Amino acid sequence: MNTRSVRGAMAVAASLCALVALSACTVRPDPGAEDVSASPAQAKNLKVGWSTTSLAPAWMRQTLTTLQGDVDRLRSAGKVGSFRAFDAGNDTDRQIAQIRAMVRQTYDVILVDAGSPTALDPVLEQAVASGITVVAFDSLPASPAVIKVGTDQWAWGSMLAGWLVDELGGKGDIIAMTGPAGAADRDERWAGATAVFEQYPGIRVVDTVDSPNSVAPAAKAFASAYAKHPGIQGVFAPGGTLAAAVLRTLVEQDGTLVPVTGENYNGFLKLWQSKRAEGFSGLATAQPDYLSVIALEAAVAQREGVKVPMAIDVPLPEITDGDLARYADPGAPDDTYPVDTLPQSRIDQLIGRQAAVSEEGAG
Repeated sequence: MNTRSVRGAMAVAASLCALVALSACTVRPDPGAEDVSASPAQAKNLKVGWSTTSLAPAWMRQTLTTLQGDVDRLRSAGKVGSFRAFDAGNDTDRQIAQIRAMVRQTYDVILVDAGSPTALDPVLEQAVASGITVVAFDSLPASPAVIKVGTDQWAWGSMLAGWLVDELGGKGDIIAMTGPAGAADRDERWAGATAVFEQYPGIRVVDTVDSPNSVAPAAKAFASAYAKHPGIQGVFAPGGTLAAAVLRTLVEQDGTLVPVTGENYNGFLKLWQSKRAEGFSGLATAQPDYLSVIALEAAVAQREGVKVPMAIDVPLPEITDGDLARYADPGAPDDTYPVDTLPQSRIDQLIGRQAAVSEEGAG
């Protein structure tokens, strides 16, 4: 899961637009949008492909399962005729080649989880120019020609930091586990958190720790920082494996179970639930796998003539102490990501279909 926020991607797109003529930046998701609106039959038996940087991570495999469920539903309704997922194996050149092949094979819809924020732009714009509806989700390209579905990573960091500040009453020493250095989502989340921490002089970030998003190396990195600062009152961790590494280390070292933020990684949720009776408190958010469903629904709606927003900002879920039991799954592997499904009415609202239906009804 390599996320970039809708806000961040659109900011990059705006910068690109500033470098070219205004007419080149007036882009529709499909150059034939008016014709599509007049021809709803184009939304029948759609040929759909999903290009992803890698299907190896558990989140990606879970996303494929979730997306396949929506494909099956839309196939039963006659809207989707075929679907195929393409795994680029973390090779950007291979992902470009796979997308180019989908253009040649006249796919109607291309969904994309981009392995690069810029390298895919030319081939994605070629797809749009050929009449294909292109919708990106999770990890987003910069191109303004592509519909984007994502979450706000700055808000992700801000929300977790705000909760931690409240838990500590506005003062205390914390360690920040910021994730892998140089990752776009890492930088955006940390910027959101920093904006909160800077408002509270009583909050001291005594150590900022970069580490991979993997439990074992993150635990080693946290243990080193914790040895230097054993009296901390809290830990900011924006990711689930990072939070699991922190909490596991505190338990193994018989440390004080200070508040820790995290993500809906089941390994963290299970350990969190097991320590609730000892007073441990946490907060988690999620990069929900239903981003893929929103992306597919947006593509279908666009083919049916709905004016779909070019940037769809999906609200971040929250998992609290009070509702943790609904999510933590003792029988599931650590590397699963429990999250509620999103009601169809909410999806319709996000993609602009609900507004279109309301206007038709009013007429």
